[in-house]
Amino acid sequence: MARFGAADIVAMLCSGLALFSTAVDSTTFTLVNKCAYTVWPGLLSGAGTAQLSTTGFVLLPGESTAVPVPPSWSGRLWGRTGCTQDATTGKYSCLTGDCGSATGMECSGSGASPPATLAEFTLNGAGGLDFYDVSLVDGYNLPMMIIPQGGSGAGNCVATGCAGDLNTACPAELKLSLSGGAKTTVACKSACEAFGDPQYCCSGAYATPDTCRQSVYSSFFKSACPRAYSYAYDDGTSTFTCAGADYLITFCPSPSTSVKAEGGQYPAATAVSGSAPASGAVAWYSLYAPAAISLAAVWRRHLL
Repeated sequence: MARFGAADIVAMLCSGLALFSTAVDSTTFTLVNKCAYTVWPGLLSGAGTAQLSTTGFVLLPGESTAVPVPPSWSGRLWGRTGCTQDATTGKYSCLTGDCGSATGMECSGSGASPPATLAEFTLNGAGGLDFYDVSLVDGYNLPMMIIPQGGSGAGNCVATGCAGDLNTACPAELKLSLSGGAKTTVACKSACEAFGDPQYCCSGAYATPDTCRQSVYSSFFKSACPRAYSYAYDDGTSTFTCAGADYLITFCPSPSTSVKAEGGQYPAATAVSGSAPASGAVAWYSLYAPAAISLAAVWRRHLL
């Protein structure tokens, strides 16, 4: 029988504790596609955070994929739609959420081109909590929900996201539409992208919570999806926390075919003209200015 000294026993105990700690601290994102069309998820790590084992893949309708996420990871993920691959170069291009991948489906450190619905995470942040949100600050392209599984968090460990189809109801001046007679809407732009006005972008003289307020356009998103970020300082009702959870991220939690044209095909995209904001519009949601800087604002200003 082998004999172990005190040093050997201590080493084995430390090794066991390390393995136990890794098991406890690791997180799994399970991405599920309940859309009636194919979705190509993209994943991007924040500054100073290593990229995940995959940064992009394909999910056919009904498919799911589990992605292991290391402790203290910070980043975002989204769904690309209408992707095609160039037969010569191998490059993928997508109608919405495109990340400009050079070859294959991987985004390889590139983010989503707006408009795109975003899921944002900071794991093991302040107080050991995970911070998460679904953001429409960069616009909307498809429904998405985040559901924590097995965690806890002082009553704030709840599902969040945007389950509704906003492409159909999107204001005309924000619509991103396909070419062709049907003019199918594939995404809904943010007012910042559509008009470039600092008051909508929370930039320049509007770069603080006191000066950047909810607009009629962000109110459209907030009214439809009350728990999602609608503009950069929308923290009060849009950031959620959890501890020790895994996360289920579902595309189209309710069946949707809104981005598909007739016959299930994706015609070529056409740009939407930057028309002026509608006059006489009335906000549907009360205004407020939370004091903290949102995860969405941090991403927009510092990480991408």
